[in-house]
Amino acid sequence: MAPPPVEVRVTRDDDGNVRVAVGSAGPDFTLAVLDVAGAVLTWPVLGDPGPPTAEIHDVGRAQQWLWAVYGEGVAAAVHTCATGRLAGAGVPVDPTALAADAARLGLGHWAARWWPASHLDGIPALQPDLLGLELAALTHQCQQLFDASGDGLGELGDFGDQPDDCAAELIEEHRAALDPLIQWWRAASADTAQQLERVLRLIDDAADGAGLDGPELRRLRSVLDRSSPAATASLDPGRLFARNDGYALAAGEQLVAGGRLIARGSGTNDWRRYPPGLVDASETAVSWTARALGARRQFEVDVVAHSAAPVTGAPLAAEVRVNDGPHTRVALARRDDMWTGRADLDLPPGETRPRVELDVLLPGFDPGPGPDTGAERDAIRALVRRRLATAALPVPNDAPPHGSSPAPFLAEIAAATTDEDY
Repeated sequence: MAPPPVEVRVTRDDDGNVRVAVGSAGPDFTLAVLDVAGAVLTWPVLGDPGPPTAEIHDVGRAQQWLWAVYGEGVAAAVHTCATGRLAGAGVPVDPTALAADAARLGLGHWAARWWPASHLDGIPALQPDLLGLELAALTHQCQQLFDASGDGLGELGDFGDQPDDCAAELIEEHRAALDPLIQWWRAASADTAQQLERVLRLIDDAADGAGLDGPELRRLRSVLDRSSPAATASLDPGRLFARNDGYALAAGEQLVAGGRLIARGSGTNDWRRYPPGLVDASETAVSWTARALGARRQFEVDVVAHSAAPVTGAPLAAEVRVNDGPHTRVALARRDDMWTGRADLDLPPGETRPRVELDVLLPGFDPGPGPDTGAERDAIRALVRRRLATAALPVPNDAPPHGSSPAPFLAEIAAATTDEDY
């Protein structure tokens, strides 16, 4: 028996914006987000994504893709609601190919922003060049979601209201990975080779449409013109795309400044308070130590760095609160695989169990502390572990099509098959 059709709720607010609602939202790191023509689309990452929720600020521009994502019934309801002739309605959704491709593109942008890479938790990072090229291919495949009025650079160099319409920019940024991608295609098994060829042909078509050129793109076009790759020996895609960043997780006790140990503990690792690529995503990545140095009381912060974290130029900080006192910012500096910082603090004489709240953040980026999301972070880690386990397995003949969001990205396949010690 076929499952019942999914229904969305179409409503209009006092400002004239139309909302196509599906279920309820969660913390921002559990949502895949895509900026499209006249609207923002969101999908839940945990569970079956289904159709997206849409916040539509320009119904005229959105009509070019509404019918192709939700079906004609929803598109008509949005138009009627926007004119004020309909206060709200529940409308069934017709699943479409563009809806599946858009969900996959949104999930790819989520992975670029929120993937919880962690040496401590054994979750490998996704290679950014490899993910970036597949996002370029998916963006080109989803061009119906975007329009020329919001595309390209504005007067001040921003991307208007469609920053995710960036196929050409992604190809330019990650073109160095094109040659390794071709090498992988030549050596891959039939199932992975089909996905690789689809990505490479979409990249070639997007580059041609954008007028991009260069030796990597010319080599790509030449290889694709031969119809099928010449077979080569098998290779490890994890090593093929690995960056030599010199990251090595330190073992043993961290360096300390001496003094008598008073107390130690762990802090909160809230992913929302800093950009990606700075901090190891583990819950145990943030720790503190209180020491007595004569009459002084010093507070030391240690935060395990992300494998791609810059050595300089990121003014990361810790926010510390002791015994319900004021919040204090402690500047952190990169030392090997750690962000570290120290500050003096006031403790009552004889204090051995201070109540410490500690968060890591990037000033200027930080939205501020929010509700505890530890359960959701655990659920995200479980999700990516399942995806990596799936990516490491051969793809059966009846696997979901390329545009289906459960299918692993090439970057996940490479991460799952690497022999790096995580």
